[in-house]
Amino acid sequence: MKLTNKFLIGCAAILVFATNLFSQEVSIKLGQNEIGINQYFTISVEVENDRLKQYSDFPEIDGFIKRGTSSSTTTNYINGRMSSTQSLTQNYQATEKGTFLLAPFFMTINGKEIKSEGTQIVVGEAVQRQARQSPFGRDPFEDLFGGRSEPDEFVDIEADAFVALTLDKDEVYVGEGFTATLAFYVAEANRAEMRFFDLANQITEIVKTVKPPNCWEENFSIDQISGEPIKISGRNYTRYKIYQTAYYPLTLTDIDFPSIGLKMIKYKVAKNPSFFGRNRQEDYETFYSKAKTVKVKDLPPHPLKEQVVVGNYQLEEELSTKELETGQSFNYRFDIVGEGNISSIEAPTPKKNDVFDFYAPNVTQRVNRAGGKVRGVKSYDFYAIPNEPGEYRLSDFFSWIYFNLAKDAYDTLSSEYILSVSGESRKNLSIASNDLGDFYDEISKADNEVRSIEGDNWVTIIVNIFIALTLGFTVYLLFKKTA
Repeated sequence: MKLTNKFLIGCAAILVFATNLFSQEVSIKLGQNEIGINQYFTISVEVENDRLKQYSDFPEIDGFIKRGTSSSTTTNYINGRMSSTQSLTQNYQATEKGTFLLAPFFMTINGKEIKSEGTQIVVGEAVQRQARQSPFGRDPFEDLFGGRSEPDEFVDIEADAFVALTLDKDEVYVGEGFTATLAFYVAEANRAEMRFFDLANQITEIVKTVKPPNCWEENFSIDQISGEPIKISGRNYTRYKIYQTAYYPLTLTDIDFPSIGLKMIKYKVAKNPSFFGRNRQEDYETFYSKAKTVKVKDLPPHPLKEQVVVGNYQLEEELSTKELETGQSFNYRFDIVGEGNISSIEAPTPKKNDVFDFYAPNVTQRVNRAGGKVRGVKSYDFYAIPNEPGEYRLSDFFSWIYFNLAKDAYDTLSSEYILSVSGESRKNLSIASNDLGDFYDEISKADNEVRSIEGDNWVTIIVNIFIALTLGFTVYLLFKKTA
């Protein structure tokens, strides 16, 4: 008991004097460069008199695989002053025997950039390890204090997890949207330790594999992967959505999704764990989804079958005024709101007429991708001027045809507004503004044959004589004045 109390007092003294640290020093240390095929090459980062708060990635080495890390802390108390060293070691396992080059590299440690000159690593035959022996056989303190550098054997634990590509529809019309979601599912009862591996690059390759060439895409842009609870066949799982997008087939071609592989880091555990030793080993496992197919069917016959948009839509409209006079302008907003491929919606075209002058609309589009659905609004703001008095139903001028999924039939969005126009007709004014007169009418009748002045109209001759007399009289006055 006395020994234990002294030990505790000593530990407390170390903590009391922890503020008397020397200045921080950081370094990179390389392990032995001649190893057996069954041994690890190591790279360690060390921080003296401070904590290891931040460090950049350890370098990759050709011919080696990273096999987990280990950390340690050493504290010394000399002449009333304490010093400490904290280190983190990356283990590398050689894939074959031979000579390998670790090129010079940099690492950032606690905000400082440190360079290592690298080394040449020679990997030879396997080295037989010698276990410590006590007079009574195996050292009873060996496992407790990490006498063995590595556990004898690591075992694999089967993961209760899977990756799946789920589709909210397995049959769609041409132009109808469906949502595809790739996710990783981990059972609540899972005992295997795993984490994602190089996910950004994996997703890039997954997108290339998954995306069909004949579809419009609306990506849900998953920026952060977080788990959400979900129940499948009565069992509790955590779902991690990796990729989610909505596809709209543009052609009458079935869409095939191949099996997709997701590589995960999965740890093996030590069969005979030691108290201070490394009790897990980094390994990899690839999970595969099942292949899926979405059947694409043709729309029913219709004159506009190749042009209509498919979805569930409603009309929201707004009219600046319901009563006005001819020549006065008004604004009419035609908003198509709902679920579907909002980007593909074309503007409703007013029917040609002499009653209104319609101008090209201002267009606004908003798309919301959430909850596995694509919803939004496409707004068309028209400017127009009436030319004829009367009462007019705007539905006679504005309508938009689409294929209604809720009704499984073609449908039309039409205006409900009635516009009352008073005043005089502007038809005659329009004709007058476009009538350039008898003079221009005669131009179309005249030929371009060159003729002598003698054949010209007598009015032209009189005008020319008058101009000559005027010039002569002007010259006479000038000479008389100078004389």
